[in-house]
Amino acid sequence: MARVIAIANQKGGVGKTTTAVNLSASLAVAEKRTLLIDMDPQANASSGLNIDKINVISTVYSVLLGEKKALEVICRGELEYLDVLPSNTDLAGAEVELIDAENREQQLRLALEGIKDEYEYIIIDCPPSLGLLTINALTAADSVLVPLQCEFYAMEGLGQLMHTIRLVQHELNRDLKLEGILLTMFDGRNNICHQVCQEIRQHFGDKVFNVVVPRNVRLSEAPSFGKPALLYDIASRGAQSYMELAEEMVTGGTHG
Repeated sequence: MARVIAIANQKGGVGKTTTAVNLSASLAVAEKRTLLIDMDPQANASSGLNIDKINVISTVYSVLLGEKKALEVICRGELEYLDVLPSNTDLAGAEVELIDAENREQQLRLALEGIKDEYEYIIIDCPPSLGLLTINALTAADSVLVPLQCEFYAMEGLGQLMHTIRLVQHELNRDLKLEGILLTMFDGRNNICHQVCQEIRQHFGDKVFNVVVPRNVRLSEAPSFGKPALLYDIASRGAQSYMELAEEMVTGGTHG
């Protein structure tokens, strides 16, 4: 049975999609059967894995609306153990079209029931908002991984996300847990980065992953080639950090 992990933060530009793509690829390289679900209408996770988001025939949009089964839409990735449930801009309409649907918050969870035995990990890339698409992801997930940029405003909005998680736990998914907080875009030359890391570790303790993802040129270049960092430059610090994250998750390494 797959472990379903939603990667969420309503603040944009924190490395959410980068984390979804590269964590999924790193799990696949570790020979863990992995499915990446792109729940963002911008579809950057899809294009980051070389899926043509303009010409793709069917997407997660069709799955959420009940027009297609997930297995009919899944694309095979370049990595042997990695599949993708792609997205495109059509998904933006799902927020409106699901408003009057019965069990509207449960559509993704219901869609995954038939495929959870096919994978060991299902990673969901959420949009940078706390709307119905993110609620669907949190309702379907076992846990939430929160990427947090190492900057002065890192804590801004985190309280709102935690409040949303608690609401989902209370109303829709009582088993939802915090997988952990991942510190991203770390620049060792910047004193603020060190200060933010220290404060977050003091506040959240063992809920913060040991690995810290650095600012890395190769990591930011890889999506333009439709590749995860480990296929673009496996020796880069960015690729190595996500492989360490995957190892930490698989082995259950102690956070903090």
